[in-house]
Amino acid sequence: MNWRFLRATVTGLLLAACAAMAPVPAGAVAAAPTRIMALGDSITGSPGCWRALLWRHLRATGHGNIDFVGTLPAPGCGFAYDGENEGHGGILATGIVRNNQLPGWLSATRPDVVLMHLGTNDVWSNVPASTILNAYTTMLGQMRASKPTIKLVVARIIPMNPANCPACGQRVVALDNAIPSWAKAHSTAASPITVVDQWTGFNPATDTVDGVHPNSTTGIQKMESRWYPAVVGALG
Repeated sequence: MNWRFLRATVTGLLLAACAAMAPVPAGAVAAAPTRIMALGDSITGSPGCWRALLWRHLRATGHGNIDFVGTLPAPGCGFAYDGENEGHGGILATGIVRNNQLPGWLSATRPDVVLMHLGTNDVWSNVPASTILNAYTTMLGQMRASKPTIKLVVARIIPMNPANCPACGQRVVALDNAIPSWAKAHSTAASPITVVDQWTGFNPATDTVDGVHPNSTTGIQKMESRWYPAVVGALG
């Protein structure tokens, strides 16, 4: 028997086996896309085309590994985009909590980042700012139960001045003034909260179609421009 040949053969087989078992370099495996849920009412949902502009802006600036998620489909915004969302027309933050709706949406979509513009319909219904923030707190707990490291990007909501709700404008101010301190009190290193100021510089007279919903020109563009840097930060 040629022992030298046999030893060389066994050595080759062992080396091949070790190579097969070697760990794959981390860079060789594509990272899972960051799952982004836009949560809100009709300002977020339909048409909600600020989401389309945001998706296009992110993709155009190298942030392509994203997946917008939600149980609602994308409404048309003039171009193809990833528009699944959780923007339910007419919904209240307090109603979401009362009906325990968020856990099901989270289970179905498993977001890593939540963009939340919510409270307009609560304001319209004269729900106090403190009660709205209590609903935020409940939803935040549900988000963290879904993913302990979830990132929340919460908006100081856009101003409103509908003809049939003269008190709504000041109620929005009360809510928006309370959001930063709420966010600071509840933000953690593992699950940070970022506040996006959608109120400042937004004019209901020129940026909405009805004193409430952003128009398809300046309104959605202003909203997108405020969301964009915060979302890029959440992706980092």
